[in-house]
Amino acid sequence: MNTMSVSRRKFAQLLGISAAAVVVRPSLSFAKQPEHATGTAGIVRLSANENPYGPSPKSHRAMQNSFEVCCRYPDEANDVLIEKLAKLNGVSRDQIVLGDGSSEILKLSAEAFTGPTQGKLIVADPTFEAILEYSKANGAEVVKVPLTKSFAHDLPKMSSAAKNGLIYICNPNNPTASITPKNELREFIANTPRETMILVDEAYFHYADSRDYESMIPLVKDHPHLIVARTFSKIYGMAGLRCGYCVAQPETIKRMHPFQMWDSVNVMALAAASASLDDVDQVANGRSLNSEAKNFVTAELDKIGYKQIPSQANFIMFDCKRPVVPLIQALKQHNVQVGRLFPALPNYMRVTVGKKTEMETFLTAFREVMAS
Repeated sequence: MNTMSVSRRKFAQLLGISAAAVVVRPSLSFAKQPEHATGTAGIVRLSANENPYGPSPKSHRAMQNSFEVCCRYPDEANDVLIEKLAKLNGVSRDQIVLGDGSSEILKLSAEAFTGPTQGKLIVADPTFEAILEYSKANGAEVVKVPLTKSFAHDLPKMSSAAKNGLIYICNPNNPTASITPKNELREFIANTPRETMILVDEAYFHYADSRDYESMIPLVKDHPHLIVARTFSKIYGMAGLRCGYCVAQPETIKRMHPFQMWDSVNVMALAAASASLDDVDQVANGRSLNSEAKNFVTAELDKIGYKQIPSQANFIMFDCKRPVVPLIQALKQHNVQVGRLFPALPNYMRVTVGKKTEMETFLTAFREVMAS
């Protein structure tokens, strides 16, 4: 091991060992982790849409078993994960790009498809803003199109604003937790000229359960201008490990490759991501726990008269009926952190759905703040 690279077979064996080890450790389960395993003692962190339960037990063991290959570049580990993701999504290996979180996919897309010679970036307002900064740094004009009254992307107006460049669609959308209906999105992708690239960000895909929602990955085979991004940060609980990917046609990926840093995903994140795909309980448990806590907090907010945008994610956004900034600051004094101000919706608060006990703490603090 000290004189030669670890082979793909050896890396796969390490992951297999991790899975076997978990089988004989029944005391550690996804649903039974400590109720108050927060990043900072005494702080309830509901500000970053993180999964409070973290990676699966299989991922934990895989990370431990990856220690011996941390001295190696992650080439073989890349191959193992790409193969699994290609099989999972029904595509070929050359249709997958791994990234340092899906944020790297957004950055690659901005660099490859926006700028003075490529075109504008068209986004919703509000939406996840990282790609706005990447495009601005690339010299691109950014055009913001307000969401519709139902908090969906206004696809006709986005289409009218586009000419070449890139259209970014976060679905479910951050910060509103709302969706753009699948039929509207399908038609939009089909009718958009191929000179204009479309990036659909499905970071919260696993949490969406509406009949009006579906992944756009199956459409990639027929649409060379479509890129679909995914992440291991949310349902897989790996926000701190940084691993994401996208699915696109090979020619599109070739346009992105020159802008990508080599070996951008570390070997421990690759091991954890690969193992998490083998854990059949991770997604199901994540959905169930999120739904339970979300239903609880939304019911309580309903009781005290605060209307939420229907949530298809692991966070909620609701109307506080007054400017949200003082409320955010007051909640901090109660050791509860919630999402920042989103200028397009100045009276709305975004709150991550944490564990039920964390949501109880939030509700207690929120009631006190609103009563003061």
